[in-house]
Amino acid sequence: MAAKQNAQQLPRKKSKREKRQKIVVYIMIIAMIISTITAGLAYFIYY
Repeated sequence: MAAKQNAQQLPRKKSKREKRQKIVVYIMIIAMIISTITAGLAYFIYY
């Protein structure tokens, strides 16, 4: 019975706002990784 209910539910289309929020989150994660790497490089160059 649960299988029938799952088959009937269509996957919901993501709104523009959800897509935008996901992109912003990915950009923030990438920015954090880059800043961590550059801070580490600066530490090794300085000492």
